[in-house]
Amino acid sequence: MRFSSGTDNEGRAGAGVIAPAAPADSHFIQQDYSRYQPRDHATWKTLYQRMVPFWERYANSHYLDGIARLRMDPERVPRLEDVNRFLHPLTGFQARAVSGYIPAFEFFDCLRNRQFPTTIKVRPTDQLDYYAEPDIFHDVAGHVPMHTDRAFAEALVRFGECAHEAAGRRGNPEAVASNIRAMARFFWFTVEFGLMQTPQGIRAYGSGLLSSHGELEHSIESPAVQRYPLQLEWAINQGFDIDHYQPLLFTIRDFEELYQEVGRLTQWMREGRLDNVAPGEPEINARDLESFLSRG
Repeated sequence: MRFSSGTDNEGRAGAGVIAPAAPADSHFIQQDYSRYQPRDHATWKTLYQRMVPFWERYANSHYLDGIARLRMDPERVPRLEDVNRFLHPLTGFQARAVSGYIPAFEFFDCLRNRQFPTTIKVRPTDQLDYYAEPDIFHDVAGHVPMHTDRAFAEALVRFGECAHEAAGRRGNPEAVASNIRAMARFFWFTVEFGLMQTPQGIRAYGSGLLSSHGELEHSIESPAVQRYPLQLEWAINQGFDIDHYQPLLFTIRDFEELYQEVGRLTQWMREGRLDNVAPGEPEINARDLESFLSRG
């Protein structure tokens, strides 16, 4: 997830392309393709080529169809305008460049408007296996192929509508923070780290798995991973850590189930059942909280 006011490393040495600042009234920026260096394209090529055999073995069929439909160049950092040329006619979604993290409400509201905030920096060459910040490989190779699938796209839009409605409720800051935490956990265990039961066995659809060759294989093959059918109450009360392989993952049957579970999440939000979820990760910082409170 790229929402949060976590430390932005735009100016860090070796962190790839440094994006120009966004206008004061927008989180979106332009992707200046001329600023990518040969090392950035080499990094993209390395990341992409080593993922191909893992995608073929462990990715769900909707993702594989999406990769084919987007026609990305395996050897060069993608231009978002080229990605959108193939993506938008399929589901109405567009990848929109951002410089880094954006507040929680703005991130979720982008989904409601069929826009996906996309980081354009390339991860450092010495952090290919794990990079704590969002980067273009995670966003474009991990997330965007799933946006070509109409059923998955509709679930994302419904999730954005849930967050938009949550921001309009009157409530104390503690309850609002609890709502954000519940939605962040749901997003984490589905869109970021979700698994799907298929006739071919368990396959990944979460972007955090699909952009990590190590964790993708581990999520499906390792006996250390607990895998359970998605249970809403469990997912929204389960904390997570971002700095190690996930020990607990949830499976769905198809994206219609995911769409229905987002509907249940919305109903629970309306009933106040998200106002007091279990404490713990993720911690909700002031910027994310204010992004919701200012819409109330």
